[in-house]
Amino acid sequence: MKNLKQFMLFLMIGSLVTLSGCSSSDDGGNGGNATEGTITAKVDGESFTSLEIASTATLVSATSTLILQGSDADGKGFLITINGYAGSGTYNIDGNAIGFSVAVYLEADVSNPANTQTWLAPYNTSVNGTISVSEETSDNVKGTFEFTGQNANDNSQKVISEGSFNLGKQTV
Repeated sequence: MKNLKQFMLFLMIGSLVTLSGCSSSDDGGNGGNATEGTITAKVDGESFTSLEIASTATLVSATSTLILQGSDADGKGFLITINGYAGSGTYNIDGNAIGFSVAVYLEADVSNPANTQTWLAPYNTSVNGTISVSEETSDNVKGTFEFTGQNANDNSQKVISEGSFNLGKQTV
């Protein structure tokens, strides 16, 4: 039940994060170290690995939006949205473009959702990170990411490094 609540929280946040596209380049990175079905990263130097059952990628073909999400058993997780997705390549996380990509690190408090904390990028017009898609098939997507997110409640920041994903993908 706890995992279901966490998944639903991610799904709700994903629905709210509907900004628009980001440009891409030809270099999609090296694919990272995530095992099949997971998202991995260092959050301020501490290791994170999502649960396979709580991790997925969704390509919304009508809007060219790729949504990556994954959470662990403690209610921590990522929601990464690439708007204007055009396949393998590197997408900047910045606030300068008309459309842009968004990355969120979340620490959910399932017993008191009002206490859930999120660190969002972009939080200004600078480049706050990148998402690189190195490989995509009809049912899988792999790549890497890194960003610095800022919490709107207290302006604290978290540095997300060594991020990678290897997720089953569905197209809707």
